[in-house]
Amino acid sequence: MMNPKAFNKVEPVENRHGASSFYGLGIAPKILDILERIKFKVPTPIQEKAIPLAIQGKDIIGIAQTGTGKTHSFAIPMVQLLAQKKGVGLVLAPTRELAIQIDEAFQGIADAFAMKTACLIGGAPIQDQITALRKNPRIVIATPGRLIDHMGQWNFLPEQVVMLVLDEADRMLDMGFAPQIDKILRFLPAARQTMLFSATIPKEIMVIAAKHMKLPVSVEIVPSGTTADNITQELFIVKREAKPRLLSKLLAQYKGAVLLFSRTKHNARKITRSIKDMGYSAAEIHSNRSLNQRREALDGFKSGRYKVLVATDIAARGIDVIGIELVINYDLPEDAGNYVHRIGRTARAGHHGHAVSFATPEQSRDVRDIEKLIRSTLPLSKHPDISQEKFIESGDASSQAKPKRYQNRGQNKFHRARNENKKFYR
Repeated sequence: MMNPKAFNKVEPVENRHGASSFYGLGIAPKILDILERIKFKVPTPIQEKAIPLAIQGKDIIGIAQTGTGKTHSFAIPMVQLLAQKKGVGLVLAPTRELAIQIDEAFQGIADAFAMKTACLIGGAPIQDQITALRKNPRIVIATPGRLIDHMGQWNFLPEQVVMLVLDEADRMLDMGFAPQIDKILRFLPAARQTMLFSATIPKEIMVIAAKHMKLPVSVEIVPSGTTADNITQELFIVKREAKPRLLSKLLAQYKGAVLLFSRTKHNARKITRSIKDMGYSAAEIHSNRSLNQRREALDGFKSGRYKVLVATDIAARGIDVIGIELVINYDLPEDAGNYVHRIGRTARAGHHGHAVSFATPEQSRDVRDIEKLIRSTLPLSKHPDISQEKFIESGDASSQAKPKRYQNRGQNKFHRARNENKKFYR
């Protein structure tokens, strides 16, 4: 197996405006015309670096923050390749919502080439998907579980794949679901082009990627775990029982759209009810909600019907909404890497955004893990109406003060994430 250190690497570029236009990146004239019509004028840094390499047929590991245009970094090269040769492009995504949004992004380009797409996700009627597959789509976007279902029924023939994209690769390959990806990859042709895109790429993921990629080029726009420059952040240390009161103060302060993160779906339901009791419109999105319920919540959030969208980490992977004013980490993420994904939901497409995190006195380790990952200290804030606490630094005091679920956080982290993932991967 290839050593991940042996990857070819394109030097990181600063987080700046990209090239002056899409011209000069190797994009076919017809696609350039399409980009002009949909008012895509200036490529983002990840697009500027990844598109030329992808068009050259290189395997790519793309590391960039969320909201930086990763989807078109692989959509443009895939459509261009499929316009020149037979075969199918396959995109794997961790959640249903993300798969749907990728499908929508593809249609804007693929339609001009009369290329059909098929979106294979759990929670949607499988017969409709079988009908779509029988129309010979050139591009298939799928969650891993549902794709395996179709492969098992011979609805999808993996040997036709000429290009594979793993989007949000860190989430798909961690938390115990690597075997699903490995199973799919074993059936795909070796002579294919493969690309991974994500905001964070842990070393373990690099090793797995090396097993399935050919001399991949690493396109690192900013170091893994880096947050966007146009996001301001602050941290409140408060007791657990003070969180609802602090939340009420913040919702009164911020007038725009608010995305709030909960660690668990049970707590997401409680928080949503509490926000409604405060007099604000709110919806929830997590694995216990049906696909139609999640679509309604997301559409309502986009349209302004709901001021607040309460989400768990897995569900939020499909939230791509421009104009979110505030992200609130009501519960700190159990995996520090999810902090980057969470706050990346604001300040998208060049906009400015703000992220607020609530930490309890027992969570100094969680905060340190986040600060280590993002390579900066979270600014500490105090609200005049809320009592400010301090972290419990003593190991013994911390262990005694923590509820049992925090003392067993390592085991709980795996089991909760695995159970939630099972619902979203299908």
